Amino acid sequence: MARNDRGANSAPSQQALHDSPAPDEGDGVVTSPRIGDRVAKTTCYMCACRCGIDVHLRDGKIRYINGNKDHPVNQGVLCGKGSAGIMQHYSPARLRKPLLRTGPRGKGEYREIEWDEALRIVTERLARIRATDPKKLAFFTGRDQSQSLTGWWATQFGTPNFAAHGGFCSVNMAAAGLYSIGGAFWEFGEPDWERSKYFMLFGVAEDHDSNPIKIGLGKLKANGAKVVGINPCRTGYNAIADEWIGIRPGTDGLFVLALVHELLRAGKVDLDYLIRYTNLHQLVIRDPGAADDGLFLRDGDGNILSWERDKRTTAISSDPAISPAMSGTFQALGRTVSPAFQLLAERYLSKGYAPEAVADSCGVPAATIRRIAAELAKVAFEEEIELPIAWTDWAGREHKTMKGRPVSMHAMRGISAHSNGFHTCRAIHLLQVLLGTVDVPGGFRYKPPYPKPVPPPLKPAGKDGGKPDTPLAGAPLGFVTDPADLLVDENGGPIRIDKAYSWQAPFSAHGLMHMVIRNAHDGDPYPIDTLFLYMANMAWNSSMNTTETARMLTAKDGNGDYKIPFIIYSDAYHSETVSYADLVLPDTTYLERHDCISLLDRPISHADGPGDAIRHPVLEPDRDVRGFQSVLIDLGARLGLPGFVNDDGSAKYRDYADYIVNHERSPGIGPLAGWRGEDGDRHGRGAPNANQLERYIEHGGFWHHEFRPEERFYKMANKAYLETAVQFGFLPKAEPIILQIYSEPLQRFRLAAKGHGPVQPPESERERVATHFDPLPFWSEPLEETLISTEDYPVHALTQRPMFMYHSWGSQNAWLRQVMNQNKLFVHRDLAASQGLDDDDWVWIESPHGRVRGQITLVEGVNPNTVWTWNAIGKRRRTWGLHADAGEANRGFLLNHAITELLPPDAKGRRFSNSDPVTGQAAWFDLRIRLVKCSPEEAGTTAPLDPPVELPPGLSEGPDKLTYGAEFKPTHKPRERAK
Repeated sequence: MARNDRGANSAPSQQALHDSPAPDEGDGVVTSPRIGDRVAKTTCYMCACRCGIDVHLRDGKIRYINGNKDHPVNQGVLCGKGSAGIMQHYSPARLRKPLLRTGPRGKGEYREIEWDEALRIVTERLARIRATDPKKLAFFTGRDQSQSLTGWWATQFGTPNFAAHGGFCSVNMAAAGLYSIGGAFWEFGEPDWERSKYFMLFGVAEDHDSNPIKIGLGKLKANGAKVVGINPCRTGYNAIADEWIGIRPGTDGLFVLALVHELLRAGKVDLDYLIRYTNLHQLVIRDPGAADDGLFLRDGDGNILSWERDKRTTAISSDPAISPAMSGTFQALGRTVSPAFQLLAERYLSKGYAPEAVADSCGVPAATIRRIAAELAKVAFEEEIELPIAWTDWAGREHKTMKGRPVSMHAMRGISAHSNGFHTCRAIHLLQVLLGTVDVPGGFRYKPPYPKPVPPPLKPAGKDGGKPDTPLAGAPLGFVTDPADLLVDENGGPIRIDKAYSWQAPFSAHGLMHMVIRNAHDGDPYPIDTLFLYMANMAWNSSMNTTETARMLTAKDGNGDYKIPFIIYSDAYHSETVSYADLVLPDTTYLERHDCISLLDRPISHADGPGDAIRHPVLEPDRDVRGFQSVLIDLGARLGLPGFVNDDGSAKYRDYADYIVNHERSPGIGPLAGWRGEDGDRHGRGAPNANQLERYIEHGGFWHHEFRPEERFYKMANKAYLETAVQFGFLPKAEPIILQIYSEPLQRFRLAAKGHGPVQPPESERERVATHFDPLPFWSEPLEETLISTEDYPVHALTQRPMFMYHSWGSQNAWLRQVMNQNKLFVHRDLAASQGLDDDDWVWIESPHGRVRGQITLVEGVNPNTVWTWNAIGKRRRTWGLHADAGEANRGFLLNHAITELLPPDAKGRRFSNSDPVTGQAAWFDLRIRLVKCSPEEAGTTAPLDPPVELPPGLSEGPDKLTYGAEFKPTHKPRERAK
């Protein structure tokens, strides 16, 4: 039973729930209750873990949800979010029918329409755009886990303006890893939970990969490993760490490079590993001012060269028989050259990276930095693991055992969401590689289909901006390696609306979702016609500045027309963004549709083998809603997009389920890898199998393949693994993957900024590119801090997503809301005392960009000069099925009101995106603020406090009290005991 008073815990519901009969109040205990009529095994969607769940159904309703014990992700473990999926499904915020706006944007005034009318409106509008200028459609999606489909749809439509959630969340993490080691943390790799003896967490909150990390941490603790948490906030994982380092936000890279300094100074690096698996022995040209300065030395056939130590001459780097020099300066082919490791050592052995030099900036004592470096070295080099497993490397060399250094690391958004995050992420990978801990026993391990070549050989398409009625030449997202790969026009200006793959964000592998609305509003670089959004709450917590975003979504031009002419939005729930859409396409809940957690996207693999999974309808919708993926496939057919129609123009796929089974991205490779082939006897590669989904359902909703022991480590150079990767379609050839610690693609961009090459940046971009496209990781001060007065705004401000909720989704949930329905600002006691603040005071949180009002709580587990709060608890009034006077909307607050998507003007008056200049990652963790105590008249409610929105037709405010499950309780009286 969930208690919900209107002021504090107004809860979601639906009429069928609170009209159910009251339970019998007998005093008997039923020891063997009938839980359900059947159990459906599917995949959770209460966060991004993708755990397996057992959904118990009774009388056509969900009775209970527990973890699937056979599932490779969670092994039966399920968190509170997963169990509360019942109330996510039965939320009164569920949209019920397509909606067409009837009043001004932002008011929430709509009329219900039929699907035929809704799809006709979309088809006519998009057909006109596609026939004239496809880039006038901007198609951006949120945390939808179906980017393989949505990206392919955008490709077939012909718009380069597609991206997803990653540019707002973790593109620094992904890009830095893929440009360094061919994999990355979290979805692309994981620690060796079984064998690691020293584990470092950088900037990891509890919302991502929550259950697997909890399981893993339990194993580490049981095995006696040391866990070190590096995070300004001591919550969750960091609270159970053996050592917590409350670092100053945005300085993790400086801290890591000081560790590198100490390891180099002590000679504690794995040179054999570096020679075998990295490019650090390759020769770099040292000729300042030359067009090839900083590039690798190549022979006449294009082979990269190293210096043969014994023969004192050059040799082809890829020759496994060479003994390359790792240090020194040489003359070769008429050029002055040094191994990349020499350049690395020169940089990080400098005094600027010494612990004493960085301690004050990081807020970490020099002695602590030196001790942690010594601990890393001791575990890595004195506690080596050796598994009795023979294997053969790519060159045919046989190894009797698999050796590993049991140090592992994991990082996430706390590292990624800074303007220096790309190089900080690269620095962490540098640290791992120097210790020899990438894909070895006890270290960081790749999760299939990774590792990929560094970077993956997929270029972003759309250089022509999109031709009428023509698909793009390739996918809209990819990886550039040369200025010629950029999506820029003849003047160097951006082709994409978000300016991804332009000189402002060249390595933007996930796009810049956070810049779409600002650029579309400004018509910069051009106006668009239609903004098409899916499950991206961009009018609220997925915006940089919520107040400004609402203004831009409703802004009109001189003719009285909206600056963004048309907005289509699909969501399952009445989120804040719904009220700004012109047309709303209602999605299903995750228990009412098919989904595909695919190896083409973000699968459920673990390091010992690939895996994927499905969702399938556990219940039929009781509303007039359709799964967005099926709607997208329907639209593709209506528009006649290639790949969505047969030769006769008929629809190629019935719906998303049909697409999952029958679509092939390349011959034999489809969305699902299990039970392929006409008879379902193939795995990884094979013809479509008409019964594939049934086989998945029979197997608990997932497929998983276990690698042989000899395939499980050294995947970047393991002959057996590389051959299997080709068989499964992960790699085109069984060739080794060289870890690129010295990044030649970065250097090519730096050379272009210095005036070399046919494609060069505009004058306004040269300095930024030359500074930030360094081939070796470096630390720089967060951009916002260089443009504001840090004396006026002396405090860092962060948000974290809680373990018990995820994005906006969780804080509508009747059960989860009882954990929290008002977020507070956590302030260190010493900081509060210096400002004259007491526990529970109300304060203004002021930045150079805006201010928001909230209530504080005093704590000690936070960096003394940092404040933080839970994100996405605060809501706009009367959204998400909450009462207008709900705690979330009146006392909870959203820190985004104080963040900005554009940096303050620089010395030349230019305003750049508040993003990492390499990848375009949103830098919302660079926020600086000051605290101002509220007057008594101001205290008690949050600000800004927007007017309540109108409820769409068919929705009503939730009940004051919600009883769920009473109808399942036995109503019979227990038998009397014999006397």
